[in-house]
Amino acid sequence: MTTVNFNELRLAEPLLRALRAEAHDKPTPIQAAAIPHILAGKDVLGTAQTGTGKTAAFLLPIMHALAGSRSRPNAPRALILAPTRELAAQIAERAGAYGRFIGLTSTAVFGGVKEGAQLAALSRAPDILIATPGRLLDFLNQRRLRLDAVTHLVLDEADRMLDMGFVRDVRRIVAHLPKSRQSLLFSATMPKDVLALAGELLRDPVRVAVAPAEIVVARIDQKVFFVEAAAKRGLLVKLLQDPRLSRVLVFTRTKHGAKRLAMQLEKAGVESDAIHGDRPQSGRVKALAAFRSGNVRVLVATDVAARGIDVPDVTHVINFDIPNVPEAYVHRIGRTARAGAGGVAWSFCDGAELENLRQIERLTRTPLAAANARPSQAPAPVRENARPARRRTPRKRGWRETRAAA
Repeated sequence: MTTVNFNELRLAEPLLRALRAEAHDKPTPIQAAAIPHILAGKDVLGTAQTGTGKTAAFLLPIMHALAGSRSRPNAPRALILAPTRELAAQIAERAGAYGRFIGLTSTAVFGGVKEGAQLAALSRAPDILIATPGRLLDFLNQRRLRLDAVTHLVLDEADRMLDMGFVRDVRRIVAHLPKSRQSLLFSATMPKDVLALAGELLRDPVRVAVAPAEIVVARIDQKVFFVEAAAKRGLLVKLLQDPRLSRVLVFTRTKHGAKRLAMQLEKAGVESDAIHGDRPQSGRVKALAAFRSGNVRVLVATDVAARGIDVPDVTHVINFDIPNVPEAYVHRIGRTARAGAGGVAWSFCDGAELENLRQIERLTRTPLAAANARPSQAPAPVRENARPARRRTPRKRGWRETRAAA
């Protein structure tokens, strides 16, 4: 039977009250599929894109389980690991909203900011800790934090976690946890290395899969522009002359490229800002807030921010650089298809990126419509029933750079 509303999930009344305050009356598919298993104490392996309500799918049942008891200072009872600062902050914001009436507290710790305020927050005995692996390990090494009271572990965006080179850090963190715990792993894609990690962390998990990549990208109007690298900026400025591009997220491959492109757009008269790993956390928060409020029309970002940008009504996502990891394409364009809505995604492809384009089309099993003539050396669109290509792994150098950014 299809779940009609949250009351049928048998969540605690203070959580239902918070959901009503947030105007959430019906669970999304991932919430309806995962929450009953989590409430039953099962480990869960979930496949779900960002924007499908995944955060509430694990926060609500964890809060239900933790209600009625207290945590000790520096010893949280639930640990949620996230790959980026933005995603950690986003989860913490949701935890505050859902926990407002149930008497549970939460805090987030991540790099890019001073440690003092975060350590002070830990001393106030939060029930739920949201953390990026690097900062969490710093506190563990300083013996400023204990994880022996953790009863619930969540690994969110596991595929991104592995892409960023966090797998060793995750294993070191898990070594501090009690063996008797409930573990949940969520991932937008489920490659073999994520399944292997799930085999290490989860015990006899229930597997739930909602909104795979093929469904998400089907809601988005996708096009590819074949253009030489030197002409990309001019094409972007021309496209931005259309007022229908009112809230635009532009992805570049490198931090330097994001900073430079945002400055070039500003000089061209387009309100722009950038968010990338080299920027201090205060600057990243400020840029994201300006984009969310509409004071900035274009936000240029690297993939380090792709999973943590939860901004409604993004009209267009533009891949200024084609990602060299095909799964990153799905995560990028998902910024414009939030909560079941549609969107527009355009990609700029130069000659050196043609193989990356082929890999994306194979993964999504969706041929990208050409906005202009395909060059003779461009790959033809793949058949919709083509088998996905093998997942390409980023170079270790990129892992180190991205890990430092988190």
